[in-house]
Amino acid sequence: MSRGEGVYPSQWIVKAIGDDTIRSRLKLPDDSVKQLQPASLDLRLGAKAYRLRSSFLPTDETVDSKLERYAMGAELDLRDGAILERNTPYLIPLEESLELPGDVRAKANPKSSIGRLDIFTRVITDRGARFDEIRWGYTGALFLEVFSRTFTIRVQSGQALNQLRLIQGRSRLADEEILARQEHRPIVVNDAGPIRVDSGLFLSLDLDGDERGFVGYRARKNSQLLDLTVIGGADPDLFWEPVRTEKGSSRLILEPEEFYLLMSREAVAIPPDLAAEMNAYDPTSGELRTHYAGFFDPGFGYSDEAPQRGSRAVLEVRAHDVPFVVEHGQPICTLGFERMLEEPQILYGEVIGSSYQGQADFLSKYFLR
Repeated sequence: MSRGEGVYPSQWIVKAIGDDTIRSRLKLPDDSVKQLQPASLDLRLGAKAYRLRSSFLPTDETVDSKLERYAMGAELDLRDGAILERNTPYLIPLEESLELPGDVRAKANPKSSIGRLDIFTRVITDRGARFDEIRWGYTGALFLEVFSRTFTIRVQSGQALNQLRLIQGRSRLADEEILARQEHRPIVVNDAGPIRVDSGLFLSLDLDGDERGFVGYRARKNSQLLDLTVIGGADPDLFWEPVRTEKGSSRLILEPEEFYLLMSREAVAIPPDLAAEMNAYDPTSGELRTHYAGFFDPGFGYSDEAPQRGSRAVLEVRAHDVPFVVEHGQPICTLGFERMLEEPQILYGEVIGSSYQGQADFLSKYFLR
């Protein structure tokens, strides 16, 4: 492969599997579509999980050496499925491992379907000092911390809760480049005023609501078991309650430590030569966390036939410590961009079975539509 700077597209990921940069039991080409995304690879759960007494970072040790100190009880066998209790951290060795070239790093994120369930999934590596950031030239195993804050869940080995991007060199777009791209063809479509930029394009909240004031969902506490081995099988009414704005207003008061799914006011259209990541807005704007799942693939919301349409983003929101009021149009997060090494051979959308192209619903694919 020629050397350049940017995010690996799908065809480069296939080559990385072939040359053992990514070691996996993935069999190509039969299983490739199941794990490949336009700019990332789904990482699969291994056969066992460990209950932890606390989360940890290895820093200057291997994961296994720290696991000996923090694992509690017998390991769980995931081959036939196992239950992970809410508010309890688990560590799961992943099926894939890495042998990265010296100019390649990697970054992980929860899959969108998992972030919408209030589940933290964070990759850690031997001697790693940060979650989800895999250093240049890393060689070794990958481990996934899973922490479900709201629902007790059932998972099984082989399924993917998170995804991995490979990044060669320096690929981040500066704000000036983003604005130039935005001027040429809008990436973020906003009919309410000028686009703001600060280390990425801003997205804001849509709290206009329908005739009932409906703007999103709040997760129910103490719900039933949520089986993540079944797609589209869960009754949403058992897990979610609708959220409405205050009568006669376009504002919403978020209750502390409650989990909300809301929608962006802007629509997003990611061109084929860019990959995007959603990041929380500066925390000095309020005690608020937004968006657990950050990757937006090339092709998300993108259409040559309807360049001004795009797809709106679902925002995962939690207020901390105190009630927090949000209003329609309030900036909530930023969308940063990285250039692709080349356009991927597959784009986000119906062709590869993407779940949220043109989305009009908030809920994860595990719920009945």
